[in-house]
Parts: sequence; C-alpha cells; structure tokens
Amino acid sequence: MANSAQARKRARQAVKQRAHNAGLRTAFRTAVKKVVKAVEAGDKAVAQATFVESMKIIDRIADKGVYHKNKAARHKRNLSARIKAMA
Repeated sequence: MANSAQARKRARQAVKQRAHNAGLRTAFRTAVKKVVKAVEAGDKAVAQATFVESMKIIDRIADKGVYHKNKAARHKRNLSARIKAMA
C-alpha cells in the first residue's frame, strides 16, 4: 500500500489511466476486427474504405503509447496484405 501522499495520488492516477487505456485497447481491436470482417465479406471497396478508417484509429492509439508502434505497423501490414490478396 502507498505510504506517502504522492504515492497515494499516483495510485489513484494509475487506476484512472488504466481504465482509459483499456478503452483504447478495445477500440484498437474493434478497428482490426472491422477490417477482417469486411475482407471476409468479399467486397474489396468496402474493405479498403474500412481499412483507411481503421488505420487512423490504430495510428492514434499507437502514438499515445497504448500499443507499441511496431505492433500497430504489423497489424496495418497484415490487414493491407489481406486486402491486396482479394484481387
């Protein structure tokens, strides 16, 4: 347990930040799933449009440090490859 006032405050802040980051992680995973679902539906135009939307979300979350930038880049690369393979 935190003993100093500073440590107690940091513990409170950590709880709030953890809840905030959990929401961002959920948004990241949802963005990826939307693209996968669009690819599996078979419409390349819709998949491409969904990918562009999701890319913004993925980049924004990676910039905040919730996920590492390389993890975000890896997801974008894999999604892009799945869309290109639809041709």
